[in-house]
Amino acid sequence: MTHRRVAVLLSTAAAVALAAPASAAHASSPTPTTTPGSGVLRAACLDASAPLSVEEKRLDARLPDPADPSRLTATSFAQDMIVGGGFEDVAPRLVGMMCGAHDSRRARVVAEREGRRLWKAAVARVQSTGWVRGTLPRSDDRPLYWTRLQVTAALRQWQPRHGLTAPERERIIETFEKASRGMTDISYPAGERYARVMVSGFDPYTLDGGDAGTATGAAGNNIRHGNPSGATALAVDGTTHVGKDGRRQVINAYLLPVNYTEFTAGWIEDTVGPHMRGGRKALTASITVSQGREGRFDLEVWNGRYHGVSAGNDGSRPCRPIDGVPQIAKNNPGCNTTVVPRWGGPRVFDLHNPPQWTTSTLPFAPMAEAGTGADLAPPPGAQWAEGEGFPVIRNTEYTEFPNCDSPERVTRNAALTGTTTPVQPGTPPSKDSCAYAGSGGTYLSNESGYRNTLLRDRLGRDIPAGHIHTPIMQHFEKTNLYAPSDASFDAWRQVIVRQTVALVHAAAEH
Repeated sequence: MTHRRVAVLLSTAAAVALAAPASAAHASSPTPTTTPGSGVLRAACLDASAPLSVEEKRLDARLPDPADPSRLTATSFAQDMIVGGGFEDVAPRLVGMMCGAHDSRRARVVAEREGRRLWKAAVARVQSTGWVRGTLPRSDDRPLYWTRLQVTAALRQWQPRHGLTAPERERIIETFEKASRGMTDISYPAGERYARVMVSGFDPYTLDGGDAGTATGAAGNNIRHGNPSGATALAVDGTTHVGKDGRRQVINAYLLPVNYTEFTAGWIEDTVGPHMRGGRKALTASITVSQGREGRFDLEVWNGRYHGVSAGNDGSRPCRPIDGVPQIAKNNPGCNTTVVPRWGGPRVFDLHNPPQWTTSTLPFAPMAEAGTGADLAPPPGAQWAEGEGFPVIRNTEYTEFPNCDSPERVTRNAALTGTTTPVQPGTPPSKDSCAYAGSGGTYLSNESGYRNTLLRDRLGRDIPAGHIHTPIMQHFEKTNLYAPSDASFDAWRQVIVRQTVALVHAAAEH
């Protein structure tokens, strides 16, 4: 990976920018504050009674105090993340500007600019080899997530003097969200000398539940979760790498929400689609990444159209089981990935348009045999020797409804007893079957892979496109139940990110 010197300069510039006060035009606006211990801002132009989203309500969640689990921490977990990442001035600065904005057009300009600014600062922090603001490890992906939520909560409660319609507010929030996810600043050079690579990651998820100690009102310690795919996206965005094929890989990355809502709205297609189309600047590889199974990387072969049973971070759950039995996909839009009309989706639900299955075109053997774990030291508790890295497996397993009219399911290509590698090369999904679980499961990981490979097929591209599942990262020290971070957690993140980046480079060479 190159651009290290640039990353240090960016980190310094970002730190200065994030610490800078609002412009003179807004200097007279009251300085936004937070209620003691809270991650939610308060300001004259914010209506504290306006309801927040499911995700934003977690901004006030507090863990048990590590020193005394019968008491709550003094500050919310979100505030620990925001300050720990050095981003405590981001939301107050934006709110100061919004308090002086007179209309929704101006507000969207501010939201776009400040969203990009936050994304660049988060990327610079992760990629820096020099000084960074905050006490959290530079590799940590979580400060960006919680800072974004602090901003969107403020935008949801913003009350401009001339009023705002609900659709205008949603457009402003979406503008900020996409910009702060790296979705709006993607560009590539033209020509055959370059491999143009796009990589996605995800927000943290499964933030509810876990050990809550004995403190009244404490959040469970699952709220500490991060996501190695998100950390990878921040680590590779804007970097270049010369592959063994001699081409210079130019890598752009973006982050996805763990919500069905934004997927259904076409956020992946809007981000990837314009660059997937042909031309001298078209993508030569498009890779989606998420956190998967314990102790291994999986290169997922088949992607299914079905929506699983798990809720997103926003509580959305479009395909709930009925009396414990999975719903079938037939005549059931909520259980099927649908594509917005602007990207070729039919306006009326069709069980086979888009198709029930798509297939990865990642170069499986070269990726598995690339030695991506070389020079890596195992993090605490990892079951491999130094220099081996996590195993990389071509995962052919999937589950289908052989008959789309029946809830009966059949799993194909499962690993033989006593092994971890699924049957190779694997039996493909049955003709006219309906998907239940792709190789990557039934959740949004699978859906990101599905949408990405469907774009490849619909746009007629013959390029590597598919999904990588990383090992699970949530390995805190055994004695640490409530502290936000520790050396073990950071070691797992760093090793997983390094091997994921190496796999991306290997995929881009073929």
